[in-house]
Amino acid sequence: MTAESAAALRPRNRKQLIVEAAGRVFSRRGYHGASMEEIAAGVGITAAALYRHFPNKYALFAECANGMVDGLVAALDEVPPEAALADVLAAATRVTVAHRASGGLYRWEARYLNREDRRVLRAKFAHVVERVTDVVRREHPLPGEHLRAAAALGAIGSITMHRTSIAQRRAEDLLLASALRVVATDPTAGIGSAHLVELPAQPVPRTRRSEILAAAVPLFERDGFANVTNGRIAEAVGLVPSAIYRYFPGKADILAAACLQAADLLTQAVEQNLRGVTDPQDAVVALAATYVAYSFEHTALTSVAHAELVGLPAELQRPLVVAQREHIAVWEQQLRLARPDLDSRQARVLVHAGFGVVVEAGRRLRWRDTPDHREAVAALVLGALGV
Repeated sequence: MTAESAAALRPRNRKQLIVEAAGRVFSRRGYHGASMEEIAAGVGITAAALYRHFPNKYALFAECANGMVDGLVAALDEVPPEAALADVLAAATRVTVAHRASGGLYRWEARYLNREDRRVLRAKFAHVVERVTDVVRREHPLPGEHLRAAAALGAIGSITMHRTSIAQRRAEDLLLASALRVVATDPTAGIGSAHLVELPAQPVPRTRRSEILAAAVPLFERDGFANVTNGRIAEAVGLVPSAIYRYFPGKADILAAACLQAADLLTQAVEQNLRGVTDPQDAVVALAATYVAYSFEHTALTSVAHAELVGLPAELQRPLVVAQREHIAVWEQQLRLARPDLDSRQARVLVHAGFGVVVEAGRRLRWRDTPDHREAVAALVLGALGV
């Protein structure tokens, strides 16, 4: 085959196909776990052909990380300024659901971008939030319009963070309704969770193993798992690097143990706060208040668990995935009792929408832990759930 005939057979949108395939691989394996060979195989080309379009993995990753937000910016810019809030959020929902397989990159993996690329990405997302905020302010003149706009986008964006099987149109309708409820919720009204949430105390490091975990989590949270060496963890606890291996086979085992610790603390918190609660609506309120309180109190631990789980080997992921599914099953059961109109898939999607609200609202509030912030975010979660 001549070079001319090969070029003629090459798809004109190959670069876009590469970006879409890369987004799926990065979302599934994380930035450091993805390889150019696997991405190339997903498009049916060689790694050498891939490098003709992108000089290195970072350049391809940066393109993917921007893809979702660029799509949101373009979709919202096409909506007329005088359009209704439902039209603005529907445009955001369509783009997000369409890019479900790769859209979560901007939320967690974007921390691997360099400083300037991160700044550009944040500016784009801020533009999206501002566009939604303008319409929220017009249609629902309540306190905290920026918070409500970010939380609504968190509910919509949650679809990129899980794999619940649901038809595209059904997902769009569900998420749009959830987001519309969020922006219509007054975050200052509270949820009556004068319902005191009790959280188990984080274990005091009394052993060398627990000291290593306590030192590793803040490092993973600040710099990303792949950028933290065993040497830095060892230094933080006053050990020589080789001594780490007496307690953990490798760095991935430290991360898995930290994530498992996060899951155990959350399980204990849920059991504590559901004890004696019999009404399904009260149970959902308790779950929302507990999850929000837990997220604010253990921010480093939860963000590490959210962001880094995908990069763990399958055998280390397995117990964590089981714990996550068991936690979601509790929410799903109580939500369906409180809202009998939902089937199990709809309930699961809404539960994740509630989690998405916590992530984006918490970030908007810079995770400043106050009773008012906890109340506001819990109210927005209940709005997302329709309870």
